[in-house]
Amino acid sequence: MLSVSVIICAYSHERHAQLNRAIKSVLAQSHRAGELIVVVDHNLPLLNLVSLEFTQAKVIPNSGVQGLSGARNTGIEHASGDIIAFLDDDAIAEPDWLAAMVDQYENPSVIGTGGKVVPLWQVKKPRWFPEEFYWVLGCSYRGQPTHTAQVRNPIGCNMSFRRSVFERVGGFREGIGRTRQDAAGCEETELCIRARQAISGAKILYDPSMVVYHQVTSERLRFDYFWRRCLAEGRSKMQVANAVGVGDALSSERAYVTITLPLGVLRSLAEAFLRFDLWGLARAGSILAGLSFTTAGYVSARLAQMARPA
Repeated sequence: MLSVSVIICAYSHERHAQLNRAIKSVLAQSHRAGELIVVVDHNLPLLNLVSLEFTQAKVIPNSGVQGLSGARNTGIEHASGDIIAFLDDDAIAEPDWLAAMVDQYENPSVIGTGGKVVPLWQVKKPRWFPEEFYWVLGCSYRGQPTHTAQVRNPIGCNMSFRRSVFERVGGFREGIGRTRQDAAGCEETELCIRARQAISGAKILYDPSMVVYHQVTSERLRFDYFWRRCLAEGRSKMQVANAVGVGDALSSERAYVTITLPLGVLRSLAEAFLRFDLWGLARAGSILAGLSFTTAGYVSARLAQMARPA
């Protein structure tokens, strides 16, 4: 039986209660994790506190560059499991999360998996927020598969890889991804593309039976966070394109932009005019705004790169 190491990265006392819930959900799994590693990102008081609270976990400091990529890489260096799974510090895994995950690795061509991320609303969801942009919240969004299927990359809140992947292609690329409370991302996208480019026949699966709940606070439901996250996503996609090539970096986005978002606009307009839900107009506008902000982030990063001296 394959052993599993679960890595949770944390950085702030403000999310201490959320971190506790995340850790307890891993300890309550029906398929027990071989080890639980909590990596604390350059916060010594939090490191000491979590070490005292959870003796069942291996609590270690981030020995790499500050940020999510460095923290995950530190966890990977200390992990011994055949499978390395990642759970966000503000997420809660269902009891059968690891059991569903391990089942997918019976196929030797599967090098990574991801699962469904359900928003756990801490406040009422604003009616202008379209489901097509739940990725802004780190959650599964409309347009993702509804059954087990191959994907380019999973959502970082709920993902796993064989340890051999990191031995083969290295860890998460530092310089891409989130640092504390900024809105960057895409470090898992770059890793997955790099792994599939290097490993012939490799598959990464999305399995909706692998469920975690991502706690969504009021701060992430403001429109200023929405547009900042979209801009940052565009800039991050530019970094991924530089690292692994434009074709692979934007492969999933083509279908998302040409199919998912137009259907989302039409759906929202139909809800407004046929069901008399005037918030549908706001959701249609948010879809167009989100696409515009993300594109602007990508283009601005591209222009900035072109303006720099060779």
